[in-house]
Amino acid sequence: MASLVRMGEEYSSTTAAPASWREQDWAQKLPETIERGAEHLLSLQATDGYWQGELEADSTLESDYIYYLFVLGKADPVRIAKLANYVRRKQLEDGGWNLYPGGPSELNATCKAYFALKLAGDDMNAPHLTAARDTIHRLGGLEHTNSYVRFYLALVGALGWELVPAIPPELMLLPNWFFINIYEMSSWTRGIVIPMAILSALRPDWRLPEHARVDELFTDPSRKAAAFDWGEQLVSWKNFFLALDRALKIYEKLPWKPLRRRALREAKHWMLAHIERTEGLAAIYPAMMNSIFALMALGHGPDDPLTWREIKEFSRFEIEDAETIRLQPCVSPVWDTCIAMVALEEAGVAPDHPALVKSAEWILAKQILGPGDWQVKNKDAEPGGWAFEFRNDHYPDVDDTAFVLMALQRVKFPDEKRMEGAIRRGIQWLLSMQNRDGGWGAFDRDNDRRFICNIPFADHNAMIDPSTADVTARVLECLGRFGWPAEHPAVRRAVEFLLKDQCKDGSWFGRWGVNYVYGTSGVLRSLETISLTAQDYCKRAVSWLKAVQKPDGSFGESLRSYHVESSKGQGDSTPSQTAWGLIGLLAAADPGDPSISKAAEYLVQQQNEDGSWDENDFTGTGFPCVFYLKYHLYRNSFPVYALARLHNQLRNAEEFCAFKFRPEEFRLRSGF
Repeated sequence: MASLVRMGEEYSSTTAAPASWREQDWAQKLPETIERGAEHLLSLQATDGYWQGELEADSTLESDYIYYLFVLGKADPVRIAKLANYVRRKQLEDGGWNLYPGGPSELNATCKAYFALKLAGDDMNAPHLTAARDTIHRLGGLEHTNSYVRFYLALVGALGWELVPAIPPELMLLPNWFFINIYEMSSWTRGIVIPMAILSALRPDWRLPEHARVDELFTDPSRKAAAFDWGEQLVSWKNFFLALDRALKIYEKLPWKPLRRRALREAKHWMLAHIERTEGLAAIYPAMMNSIFALMALGHGPDDPLTWREIKEFSRFEIEDAETIRLQPCVSPVWDTCIAMVALEEAGVAPDHPALVKSAEWILAKQILGPGDWQVKNKDAEPGGWAFEFRNDHYPDVDDTAFVLMALQRVKFPDEKRMEGAIRRGIQWLLSMQNRDGGWGAFDRDNDRRFICNIPFADHNAMIDPSTADVTARVLECLGRFGWPAEHPAVRRAVEFLLKDQCKDGSWFGRWGVNYVYGTSGVLRSLETISLTAQDYCKRAVSWLKAVQKPDGSFGESLRSYHVESSKGQGDSTPSQTAWGLIGLLAAADPGDPSISKAAEYLVQQQNEDGSWDENDFTGTGFPCVFYLKYHLYRNSFPVYALARLHNQLRNAEEFCAFKFRPEEFRLRSGF
């Protein structure tokens, strides 16, 4: 093999690589691919030291934003036209709108788009709305939509409140020890529902133009919401909550509600307290929009300083170009930054590289050292976690914290004591968040009372925040990287949870990434850090990964796998999922396995000249079966990490000395 000069480092061939890999073109290009990818990542770093890629979702955000601007009284025709342009461009051939690229028309997204375009001035008899209406009828009609669609329509008089689940503000008065209370709901549900409870009680008169009514979307003349149909099993949690909903609707009609004023006061206090030390309530789209509506209903108009602050923060989700406006559901700078840092560190960027030091400085300043909702069930722990966004102090999350700690571990930071203190607090906080089943959820501890998923307004499929394999694996990987052994009680309990959660075919479900490829890869990588990959359960996981790998070496899994289990591991190939598959194989497959070389070859061949990769599909998950995401930096960060990890494993094993290099001498052509 000819001598190569890459990254200011000479690569010479002195020892044979695996025979099947030795003279392959991808292997010769591997160092250059890693270098270009690392340079591209560095070029995306913000001046302050962080990374932030666009976070893309489906058209429901733009549809809701049209509705929001009308309610706000700020429906500027130019902005409405740009939003409507974006919504129209997302319409499918059958007249509907979907939740992810390549997915089928979905009822809730289509109803929201139809209503928004009517608000924007489109004629209901225009061909595109006629087609949309036909699709809505085919999918079951407005009566089969989820509770949130019906709530927003009732809020503006487009349909009656009898079609909306009761959300009484008296929920705020239930004590934390009661079997149902706001802290048995997931953190994001609290942020969404508490403002809705205020609105449900006050029912402001925000009538929209008569032409915006949606009576034509019903298929059932009785206009009865299908969500209120009794379950077949007489004694069930579903029927219990349906009966409770009927009772609460009767209570709502009573002239005297002795606890209502106190409940509204508590709900407002909670909401205002949670707006502080953050960029908006829960720093996510639906909670922020609902909080603005709730403030208006409480008498704080759009120009009130309190409401205006929320409106301003909410507007930061807008991305405007010449013809459209699109919305992000939230922003992900901490998450994007720690993933980029880990990728660059694996690629050999020096620990004292200015880019890493600067990003570490930015990250350290984001550590949350104040109180949050997590303390309701974790009273004795000290704070020390990180959030997903720029600022969201009430909601540090386990996944971000674990990834941040791994990113900080390799940085040579000038203030060593500060770094050591931050890492120590972060690990202590992570350990304190372990659930009783041995796993970890995202934002709360032991948030796993599954029966409340039967509440009528729980149809967003994320009412609770239980332990998941992918978050548990992230914590386990973090602990393993910091030297925690498999024998440690916390580690042992985590492994036991993962074994119970493993599917029969050897894979693991991915709650926050798509899907079984994501979950399986993460678990294998975590078990590698504690030296357990020789176990039979890891071999079964590797066999599953190899079984779903495509002939060209790539991996691809559609969001359809959340709806149809038989489609797990199947879908169009993507760089991020191929990288995840490669990471899993590197953790537990035989080093010379052809599946590894094939995955690496695919990534090398798919890289663009500027060091980036292209990816159209969504590979992130918000709420399974309901809401999905596209992280625009995944396609670049994870391939760099996976390929660099392959390179380093080969170097460490002295099986691929054609690519021997010293990371401490690594300097990029970019001038850092």
